[in-house]
Amino acid sequence: MTRQFSFNRGFTMNEAQIESIVQAVLGELGEAKNSGTITEVAAGIVSQLDATGKATQAPRSNGLGCIELTDDLASDKFKNWIGVKNANKPDVNENMRKQTTARILVGRCGPRPTTIPLLRFSADHSRSKDTVIKEVAPEWLEKHRLLEVKSQITNKEQYLTRPDLGRRLDEESKQLILENCKKSPQVQLVVSDGLSTDAITNNYDEILPPLLKGLENAGLNVGTPFFLRYGRVKAQDEIGELLDAEVNLLLIGERPGLGQSESLSCYAIYRPNTTTTVESDRTVISNIHAGGTPPVEAAAVIVELAREMLAKKASGIGLKG
Repeated sequence: MTRQFSFNRGFTMNEAQIESIVQAVLGELGEAKNSGTITEVAAGIVSQLDATGKATQAPRSNGLGCIELTDDLASDKFKNWIGVKNANKPDVNENMRKQTTARILVGRCGPRPTTIPLLRFSADHSRSKDTVIKEVAPEWLEKHRLLEVKSQITNKEQYLTRPDLGRRLDEESKQLILENCKKSPQVQLVVSDGLSTDAITNNYDEILPPLLKGLENAGLNVGTPFFLRYGRVKAQDEIGELLDAEVNLLLIGERPGLGQSESLSCYAIYRPNTTTTVESDRTVISNIHAGGTPPVEAAAVIVELAREMLAKKASGIGLKG
């Protein structure tokens, strides 16, 4: 009995017709006649059929081969993939691809995205959500010898819905800071998870050592660095008041973008105050990560910024603007 195959394009084909098409396609690809089965390649063939069931062209390789379960969709081979086929000037597309990490040149299947861009979108979206929800592990803090304090937030769900509570410290944390941190430093450094755990764990080893060394080499009196869990930017105002710090530096995870989940920011402010400080008093250096401002370079900029703040205040120059 001859099997019939029905498709959504208004035609049917029997097994012999599909086998003929399969062998023709495999022949063009240089494959052995008997490699593969109808069920393994039929899906790829259908997209190349016209309304009569005839093959219009052989499927073309996407340059990546099959996607394996172990493949990392965030790797460079997928990020640099070009989905535009039969381009008139491929070199133009290749040059454009090198200039940006934006989602360009991904190709399409009719009005729909092709498989690789769709999988990449889903993977990037998952990474972005994951870095917001997951926690900085106590083991990580112990390894880096960081004192942990927290805001008035008790969990991540509350952190996302009550930003006001993330701007103030709980009573226990205030006491920990007063008991364990140096008083009246010229520069106080605070690290906080914010909206991206990956921003802290992935950039810490690249930015903290050169930043602390740079501040030391600049002859500045640096306070005791510590970690603030569930922190918001304005929490640095209360910290500055508690420790009577001149320049307060807060390294905090940024809200992740699609495909960029480890971006760090540094908020710098001179003598913050919980009642009089406004957001325009802060200076921010953002987009700190391997694909943006390199952490080591950012550390040098932050050191210079702290020196400039202290020098301006010493000379009576205003720090706003």
